[in-house]
Amino acid sequence: MSSRPGRPQPGALAATGRAVDDRFGGTSWAKKAARKAFPDHWGFLLGEIAMYSFVVILLTGVFLTLFFKPSMTEVVYDGSYTKLRGVEMSEAYASTLEISFDVRGGLLVRQIHHWATLIFMASIVVHMLRNFFTGAFRKPRELNWVLGIIMFMLVMLNGLFGYSLPDDLLSGTGIRILEGVLAAIPLVGTYLVMFLFGGEYPGDDIIPRLYIIHVLLIPGILAAMIPVHAVMLTWRQTHTQYPGKGSSQRSVKGVPFFPVFIGKTTALFLWVIGVTTLLAAFIQINPVWLFGPYDPGAISAGSQPDWYMGWLEGALRIMPGWEFSAFGHTLSLNVAVPALVVPGLLFTGLGVYPWLERWVTGDHQIHHLLDRPRDVPARTGIGMAGVTFYGLLWLAGGNDIVAQRFEVDLFATTWFFRVAIILGPVLAYVIAYRMCLGLQRRDRALADHGLETGIIRRLPSGKYVEVERPLPEEQIARITDPRPAPAAVLGGPEVNDVENPRTRTMLGRARVALNRRFRTGLAEVPTGTAAVEAPEEERTTHGNR
Repeated sequence: MSSRPGRPQPGALAATGRAVDDRFGGTSWAKKAARKAFPDHWGFLLGEIAMYSFVVILLTGVFLTLFFKPSMTEVVYDGSYTKLRGVEMSEAYASTLEISFDVRGGLLVRQIHHWATLIFMASIVVHMLRNFFTGAFRKPRELNWVLGIIMFMLVMLNGLFGYSLPDDLLSGTGIRILEGVLAAIPLVGTYLVMFLFGGEYPGDDIIPRLYIIHVLLIPGILAAMIPVHAVMLTWRQTHTQYPGKGSSQRSVKGVPFFPVFIGKTTALFLWVIGVTTLLAAFIQINPVWLFGPYDPGAISAGSQPDWYMGWLEGALRIMPGWEFSAFGHTLSLNVAVPALVVPGLLFTGLGVYPWLERWVTGDHQIHHLLDRPRDVPARTGIGMAGVTFYGLLWLAGGNDIVAQRFEVDLFATTWFFRVAIILGPVLAYVIAYRMCLGLQRRDRALADHGLETGIIRRLPSGKYVEVERPLPEEQIARITDPRPAPAAVLGGPEVNDVENPRTRTMLGRARVALNRRFRTGLAEVPTGTAAVEAPEEERTTHGNR
């Protein structure tokens, strides 16, 4: 049987594969990687959205660098936008206007770049929240969690530098805030300002320096960290998964990487590109021509940064004007606390949380099965307190808009947020904790009795009962399957009048108290046999209907 001419023979393909493998290796790894199982759950695709948004940012960023001029040299604008003709501005702002009005497709690419950045940040935040609430940061993934926190900080900083490059009035206001934050650092603040700006504010070097950091330094660091975070560590370790039928610490229930997962993730990549392009085409963002060039003596009303920097803006707005002088130096707490202490505590707390929770729980097990948020109420309450803290600061960043739209006093909104930022997280913790306990009770009822059917029967004795249907095996397994305990018992009673060694110090007593609090609301895995094995006549709930 002759083969069709021009078609490569299997022997030729095999020889080519062997030649490549002899020089580069990796065939055995590629075969193993193609068979790696990925859980089929939408929550695991949040990180993919972030990675694909980063790809879109890189591609559009390369296009923009071909036309953008990172220079603060003063020029007189004579471009297509007639309302600014004859106005003196920097070359950076003039080239941004040229990209928007004179370069074919320039405005679309600019807006794709900006929208992709916002989606990138949003997907990172949601991805981090999913990892936190499900306990995906625990052993052996602590390093991956820390890498994610560092990348989040770098992306947020790079976003600030990116929307500062056009040198319009809005972005110039952000650079002015950056200068104030640096100057508020005790002892070295003024030196840092001189180093970054190349002299007195605003100087002539800040835009070129931010440009190099934005397009070269931070993207290079991210390009090196993302493969480690998303590929190397993830592929080296067993993939996390939710408890349920077929899921265990040793086996992963899912689809193979090739061809199933690769097909899904390719489709997701196209969706990210499509959605970002649609947003850029139909929803205007950052219209720099409306703000005009930056003038240090002017400021625009209602100026807000992008949403991921809004919480820092809110912290600055609601902080009282506290400052004091000592030994010839002025310490501006009204800037240092909201812009340095608050984010420092937040990111440091996120970074050390895996070890802090391990210290409290005494849990040193390896976890490949995730927790459902309802099963660990203390962690869920802490997470919701953090989300509330972030959200209130973000809303406070628009307190002037809130006051104007709802016709309330500006100082009233400021004081509201000052009080809410203290009470809100506490209230969020309590509400989330109670909701988790309620959902746990519901799960136990479903496991023991099953689902209500709405069918009422009358027994021979005259009693009315409701018929209940047992849960499907797939659903009951999520509740009843065994899983590693998220906390161990640290404290214990005295034995033979000998005090527990852990409670002999103040720190030890605090640890035992936190451990007891963490374990109080943990879900107990029910047997789940009553609703499954009981005869239909006994699977009922008594009550008056």
